[in-house]
Amino acid sequence: MARRDGDDFLDFAAAMGPRMRRTAFLLCGDWDRAGDIVQESLIRLYVAWPRLEPGPGMSSYARRTVVHVHADWARKRSSQEVVTDVLPQQQVDDATAGIPERVVLMNALAALPERQRACVVLRYYEDLGVAEVATLLGCREGTVKSQTARGIGALRRAYQRAGGDLGVDDRGPREEPAW
Repeated sequence: MARRDGDDFLDFAAAMGPRMRRTAFLLCGDWDRAGDIVQESLIRLYVAWPRLEPGPGMSSYARRTVVHVHADWARKRSSQEVVTDVLPQQQVDDATAGIPERVVLMNALAALPERQRACVVLRYYEDLGVAEVATLLGCREGTVKSQTARGIGALRRAYQRAGGDLGVDDRGPREEPAW
């Protein structure tokens, strides 16, 4: 395999960076931390770059790197967290953050346990199959299915508690009137 140059990496990073940051944000719930996760992911990708085969698998490799960096940071953070009574104000640089449904969804997503959040994000945002998510997270497919179902259920309950109407209940979607 021929060694690839830095220009190839810069093109790849420019193309994949925004998507990697959105995925990282959905995993961690903080834009600043998402940027740090992407930066660490890009460093790891750059180190591995000469060994990697170009092709469609590069985006999967980048996504897997983001998931692994987030998992590493979550493990480190769990032993370094400092409890505080006052949360700092954070400015969100997302243009749709003012939409109430999005705020409810993002808060509910942030409240999910790490594994449930990762399963929901990878299954529904990244549109990966159960087998791919299981491989990425290093668990069984049944675990992905159960964690995804629990995560979606928690998101649904949080949305309904906030007054949202999903058009579904425990029995499934409601039928629209045939007027």
